[in-house]
Amino acid sequence: MLNYRHLYYFWVASKEGGIARAAERLDMAVQTVSTQIRELERALGHALFKPSGRSVELTTAGVAARRLADQIFQLGEQLPVAVREAADAQGVRLSVGISDGLPKPVVRHLLQPAIDTPGLHLHCDDGEFDDLLADLALHRLDVVLADRPAPLNPNLKVYSHAVGEAALAWYAPAALAARAGGAFPACLAEMPLLLPTRHSAVRSRIDDWFDRKGLRPRIAGEFEDSALLATFGGSGLGAFPATEWSHDELTGHRSLVLIGRCTEVVEHFYAISAERKVQHPLVQKVLAGHA
Repeated sequence: MLNYRHLYYFWVASKEGGIARAAERLDMAVQTVSTQIRELERALGHALFKPSGRSVELTTAGVAARRLADQIFQLGEQLPVAVREAADAQGVRLSVGISDGLPKPVVRHLLQPAIDTPGLHLHCDDGEFDDLLADLALHRLDVVLADRPAPLNPNLKVYSHAVGEAALAWYAPAALAARAGGAFPACLAEMPLLLPTRHSAVRSRIDDWFDRKGLRPRIAGEFEDSALLATFGGSGLGAFPATEWSHDELTGHRSLVLIGRCTEVVEHFYAISAERKVQHPLVQKVLAGHA
């Protein structure tokens, strides 16, 4: 078993830039700190420090050990808070990362299997996909919801689970739709369009669909945030695509009309976990609800 006390002394020494400074910070004898770091090196089978003038610097092995020690002790700093929150909570906490641009009705649909859990404490963070994956790998999140699977990366131990797909449909304010003649989808060429940016996984499928239909879109705006796209669409700036899971909100709350369904373009959704075999009971419910 790894001796975490020895690892901690190494970590402090690597941050302080030397064993003497680490001993001063730890209020310990230099010899004691030095001896325990050597014990760690013997256990790992590699030197972690090498002489550098009057000081020391990390070896290649030391750099790798420092990188993982950062993660270990960052998690350790979170432990008291996590324990306190768990003790104070009356139910189960679910921390979800939501990839930027993921439509909110889609998020609600994907999380629905867990929503009725008694005592649920749901915590949601929007953010950049790569940043969320990093937080997931550090166990700051229980699951990440996204419109794409995690990229293959041997240094990033995360696992993608397909949780659904939904075809797109096109929506616009009634006045804008009424001014466009012709049948769908040809009518799209007669009105300004709002699209997700090319950062979105579905954008390339929309562009391919335009090409197959021989349509030359007149793009009036591109948005990373789907809620912002729908807001500008509702204001009359242009027609826009959305998943059919958003239909009730768009035609009800936003008073938009359906122009036509685009079953050839499908958006795929994934729940990404830090475990191949998911242990969190609410993440299990989410996966089972969309199996």
